[in-house]
Amino acid sequence: MAHGKAVSTAVSAAAAKAGSPTAGAPPMFRRMALIGIGLIGSSISHAARRAGLVGEIAGSARTPETVETAKRLGIISHGFASAAEAVRGADLVIVCTPVGVCGRVAQEIAPHLAPGAIVTDVGSVKAAIVRDMAPHIPAGVHFVPGHPIAGTEQSGPEAGFAELFDGRWCILTPPPETDAGAVAKLKLFWERLGSHIELMDANHHDMVLAITSHVPHLIAFNIVNTAAHLERVTDSEVIKFSAGGFRDFTRIAASDPVMWRDVFLNNREAVLEMLGRFSEDLVVLQRAIRFGDGETLQTHFADARAIRRGIVQAGQDTAAPDFGRGKPAAATSDATAERSKR
Repeated sequence: MAHGKAVSTAVSAAAAKAGSPTAGAPPMFRRMALIGIGLIGSSISHAARRAGLVGEIAGSARTPETVETAKRLGIISHGFASAAEAVRGADLVIVCTPVGVCGRVAQEIAPHLAPGAIVTDVGSVKAAIVRDMAPHIPAGVHFVPGHPIAGTEQSGPEAGFAELFDGRWCILTPPPETDAGAVAKLKLFWERLGSHIELMDANHHDMVLAITSHVPHLIAFNIVNTAAHLERVTDSEVIKFSAGGFRDFTRIAASDPVMWRDVFLNNREAVLEMLGRFSEDLVVLQRAIRFGDGETLQTHFADARAIRRGIVQAGQDTAAPDFGRGKPAAATSDATAERSKR
């Protein structure tokens, strides 16, 4: 992690030199290009406009319908059918596509990137992003991979809202040769979107996220499908008798299937290692249940409870009933509609 510390020191110095933005100051970026306009891309747009960080916003998406929706909602001011068109003249390019296509996107946009532009992404796998994107980024363009640790189970441009990143972490994983000034500028951008920032080595990031995000999602996908496939339980009973634990699993399992397919295929080694450790710990609990070892069960449960309290104390969730997610469907729909108007 020596590289991470060195980059962090250089970035801190560059950020201090940049100073805090002042009222009435020009935007940080003249033109931002969003490649992909789903939950994360649209939320970046809302948050960047809230803070006055960009002059204009261009965007491209896989379907013309998504581009038109993003324009109608004011998420982008200029919509394009291709990523190559969207990045022309942009001094900030944010790739918000599934991890599996980021390399192809980088290859497409490379000839059209402006000198001095910053290119970043939002994928939850970072080593594969560096591997697939970095070779295509031309000299004079700054590549700073990123991962905002924020999201909901919703998707599409209508799902975005400015507060998504408030109080959440965003991890930046710049390669060793990355210009410290570019890293500092992107760090400041994410801070003004509302995020806390951590600089990290890409491989270390993938190991951390494997246990904090990727494996939990895999477990959620699996347990929901297991319940649905049990012959003695009908689909209606699974839904009717969903208790809090299973209900939260279904919330996680509602996440974008394409995005998560690419996450697991591109973070294979770290996920498999964490799954191995999880399986070993699960065997301990299995044996404790089989042999009536209540002390072991209680110790494991108490340790897990302490972790939960630590997460709440760190401000990464709330201790409210239903973890703050118990709003009626009508209220949630109204809130989503209101966010879309912004």
